[in-house]
Amino acid sequence: MKQSRRARRMERNHMRHKRAPAFNLVSLMDIFTILVFFLLVNSSDGEVLPSTKSVELPESIAEQKPRQNVVVMVTERDILVQGSRIARLDEVETSESLLIIPLKAALETQHQRRLLQTSPGKASAPEVTIMGNKQIPYRLLKKVMATCTEAGYGKISLAVMQKAAQES
Repeated sequence: MKQSRRARRMERNHMRHKRAPAFNLVSLMDIFTILVFFLLVNSSDGEVLPSTKSVELPESIAEQKPRQNVVVMVTERDILVQGSRIARLDEVETSESLLIIPLKAALETQHQRRLLQTSPGKASAPEVTIMGNKQIPYRLLKKVMATCTEAGYGKISLAVMQKAAQES
């Protein structure tokens, strides 16, 4: 039996709509990529300071969250700036000078590498956070702090572990 042109056209149209729809994976991958980047950028509310097992921080009832800045870490054997070893503690403790020359050079290099340079009218001193073991002697901490000040870092913070506030 011969079909009319209209019947053949309707049959083709029905066959076309019976097929399973195909997903456009390219646009789906674009959406997921944008979602991943969004989550990575906005998930910076976590811990700012690097964690290490070789440094046991003292405890405090500090309320302020640490800001992201240059981190000087004083371990049992070394002094680290942003994770790279700068000096050995035995060399620093035996020297009579109040300044630690390799630490000063590393801090000045970090200051020059800063992405956000302040304008000349708003000259704010850069910040540094010192993470030191609670067993380090005060004379060593004094040398590190004096070197940070000499390198141009005006705001020095000491990293501590937060403990629960005592009720009075």
